[in-house]
Amino acid sequence: MNKYRAQKVIIDGHTFDSKREGNRYRELKLMERRNLISGLELQPSFKLFCGQTPVKYETGRHATYKADFRYQDKERGTVVEDVKGMDTALSKLKRALVAAHYGFKVEIVK
Repeated sequence: MNKYRAQKVIIDGHTFDSKREGNRYRELKLMERRNLISGLELQPSFKLFCGQTPVKYETGRHATYKADFRYQDKERGTVVEDVKGMDTALSKLKRALVAAHYGFKVEIVK
């Protein structure tokens, strides 16, 4: 159990950080089988930028934001989602940096 009391779950061989995230995965898989969405991707990662400059840690490693899901919705196009029980200031900042650089908003699923 993590500090927010979320319990990891394994579904289809994938480990999810919480039951809520696992349940959302099941919903998205069902939507994919019904051809409502396509191209479901788990844990898409985005490099973080300040303007056009990549943000790097002291070690030289790029700072990244990892969402929970990315997929193509027939009506909305590309959708990036993050399942949150507790939204922290750091995750809000990272989402704002992603929105500023990549031009889309990460949707929060509660």
